Amino acid sequence: MRRTLIAGNWKMNGSQSSIATLLQGIVEGSGRINAADLAVCPPAIYLSQVATALQGSTVAWGSQDVSEHAAGAYTGEIAVAMLQDLGCRYAIVGHSERRTLHGEDDATVARKAAAAIAGGITPIICIGETLSEREGNVTEQVCGRQMAAVIEQIGAAGLAKSVVAYEPVWAIGTGRTATPEQAQAVHAFVREQVRQHDAAVADQLQILYGGSMKPDNAAELLAQSDIDGGLIGGASLQADQFLAIAAAAS
Repeated sequence: MRRTLIAGNWKMNGSQSSIATLLQGIVEGSGRINAADLAVCPPAIYLSQVATALQGSTVAWGSQDVSEHAAGAYTGEIAVAMLQDLGCRYAIVGHSERRTLHGEDDATVARKAAAAIAGGITPIICIGETLSEREGNVTEQVCGRQMAAVIEQIGAAGLAKSVVAYEPVWAIGTGRTATPEQAQAVHAFVREQVRQHDAAVADQLQILYGGSMKPDNAAELLAQSDIDGGLIGGASLQADQFLAIAAAAS
């Protein structure tokens, strides 16, 4: 049975003081969460602080990005080995904001996923369609293309060491949320795409939903058969909301 994962993507938010308070609340409340694993992904500058604060807790942490390059003249990039050095567990790759604002294409995302896996870090591979693509009824084509690039790069064996997050771009930070039925349909489509390559990997692959998951809609979303958790944005910046989402898992 696939275990639920609730991962917080803090994006470009936080300070040393606010992060210390947030982590204290999450760690103190994590003992009441039995049916889900927790992880947080802070801004890169606070990775060391988070790594230290979470030592000895059950809360994992990850980065919001990772370089496809091992080392060298790549100003501002963070190599897998650097994350590994701090004890990083996860790395988000292919978030729609990286794709849109930084021009990352499917091939780049796939290479980043491969780099993370090679360094022993679990990539959280983000896929999702825009509003115009949703309205144009090409959601499956878009998500299928994004997944195909990853599968071509890392294969089923790589997916067995990965997490996928479906994030409809039109629902990220907008307050709009895919209905449980809409989200489930895409999750089921992705799992079936993976199944064409390896049924065992498809059965165990964690596929998270991202896109305005909140305490008041988490239970209904997490109850869907192919939704295995959430990649949480704004709600992950409040310990009580983050923990409430995790508590909705059954």
